[in-house]
Amino acid sequence: MESTTYALPATPKQIGYARALALRNQTLLPWEVQQDRRSLSAWIDAQAKLKPGTQDSRPTSKQVAFAERLARIKRRAVPDECFRDKGLMSKWIDGNR
Repeated sequence: MESTTYALPATPKQIGYARALALRNQTLLPWEVQQDRRSLSAWIDAQAKLKPGTQDSRPTSKQVAFAERLARIKRRAVPDECFRDKGLMSKWIDGNR
């Protein structure tokens, strides 16, 4: 006989709360976490401990404006991932001055 354990699926209430936390913390809710009740619960616990706004890694409006001005001058496009991360935007600006 094989002993197989089946993971219980996440409840709709859990998924709703996790999506709200993902929006608040501006993070992605991984698909594989949503498939298992225990892993979703662990993800929720970790996200609930974070304070909203403390991990704002998006570039500032001044960075975006400067990068777009550089892109026009250099006739290049700013990569999409740079608009999601302050550090990447900074590196792109430094590399294209």
